[in-house]
Parts: sequence; C-alpha cells; structure tokens
Amino acid sequence: MTLFQLLMLGASAFFAYKIYEHIQTLQDPTENQGDRSADAFSTFDASALIQSGDEAMQKGDYQKALAIYSEVNIKSPKDADTLFKMGYALMQQERNDEAIEYYKEALELDPNSTAIHQAMASLYRKMGEFASAKNHLNASLELDDKNPITYYNYGNLLVDMKHFDEAKEMYKKALELDADFTEAKEELEKLEEQQ
Repeated sequence: MTLFQLLMLGASAFFAYKIYEHIQTLQDPTENQGDRSADAFSTFDASALIQSGDEAMQKGDYQKALAIYSEVNIKSPKDADTLFKMGYALMQQERNDEAIEYYKEALELDPNSTAIHQAMASLYRKMGEFASAKNHLNASLELDDKNPITYYNYGNLLVDMKHFDEAKEMYKKALELDADFTEAKEELEKLEEQQ
C-alpha cells in the first residue's frame, strides 16, 4: 500500500467511527405518531398556503393550486373560500362535476356569497344547464342587485337561451350601474346590430 492509500484508509476509519458514535446517541421518538395534527404535514400555516395557491392560480397552474388548496382544506376544513377556490381550480381543468360539488359545499357554508352563486351560474351555463344557471343568477341578484357583473352574466346566459330582448335589458342594466363596462357595451351593440 502506498502512503496515500494508508492515509485514505485512516480517514475512512475515523469518519466511520464518528458516524458510529453519532448513531449511538440517537433516541427513538417517544411521541405517538398517530396523534399528529394536520399542521404536521407542512411547515406552512394555512394563510401562507393560500397565498401560494393564489400565486399558482394567477400563473395558470391550476393543478398545483388545487394541490395546495387541498392541503389548506385539510388544515382548515370547512372554509367556504378555500372550497370555492378548489372548485374554481377544478373548473379551469374542465373537471366540472367535481367543481360543482366543491361549489355546493362552499355555498352551504356561505349561502350569502354572490361570488359562489355567480361561479356556479357560470359553470352551469357552460354545461348547458340553463335553468340552474338562472337560479343562481337570481339568487345573486337577490343578495346584491347593484352588481353590474351579475347583470352582464345574466345577459350572456339569456343570449345562450336565445332570449335576445331580455339579454339587451340585462346589458342595459349593467351599463346603468357601470357606464364604463366595456364588455356589456360591446355585447349590447352586437345584439342591436343583429336586429
């Protein structure tokens, strides 16, 4: 053996002995692993996770957002806002039936949320379930009849249903509430040009 090989052998033996010493000082965990709380799964609290989920959502990474919101739902179950965001992330992935379930659960927890009613109306409209969409838009208007977006969405639904005169009225109402509502103005102009 060369001198270098002897030095390497000695260094290896030294480090092996140090690892052996360290292992001898380790103890088995004494806590009961079954009693771990939901917080043990992540080092982040729910609000930090929500922020991460919102960032993923803004970037269009709906799968990642859904995974993060799912963890939030474990840490803070029965939160209408989290369930709503999970529904939205699912809707963006075309997982409409699952999205509806989360929206329904969110609505049970917060029946006075116009945002949830509007999201459900939008999804039902997309699925061609116009009666359900109309019910949710009516509920949203009962809660807040000063929201121009609701009237705009209602107008879009009525166009899909081929109720053009009623749709025009909805767009006009949206413009009464917000004169700068460009989309409502454009849709109203399209309808007026057709007739």
